[in-house]
Amino acid sequence: CRPLHTYILYDVMAKLKAHELRGQSKGDLTKQLTDLKNELTALRVAKVTGGAPNKLSKIKVVRKNIARVLTVIHQTQLSHLKEANKGNKHIPLDLRVKKTRAIRRALTKKQLAGVTEKEAKRNAYFPMRKYAVKA
Repeated sequence: CRPLHTYILYDVMAKLKAHELRGQSKGDLTKQLTDLKNELTALRVAKVTGGAPNKLSKIKVVRKNIARVLTVIHQTQLSHLKEANKGNKHIPLDLRVKKTRAIRRALTKKQLAGVTEKEAKRNAYFPMRKYAVKA
């Protein structure tokens, strides 16, 4: 037997789609964010005063929508900053690829291919032997 609130439909408010939000400007997104935050405060007041169950279920949807809007704002900001810093020699730390600590500290392809002077001399004086093998 489930509690009553699990049977209530959660799709009271339309769930925002991230791909639709990406097409909007930053001004529209910030306006939408303030609207959602105002709605959330109103819903929380309704929760304290003993509001209807459909309003209580709407809180989760609004919180998730706020998270979606903030995520899209952050992603667009990062993409614009990456574009701006594309040709620079040094990229800010927060725009660099995370990967793992070991990968970041690993030698580059050029460093791996590099040969020391001593190694170069040894390779020149003692090349790999070529053997004629019968088939």
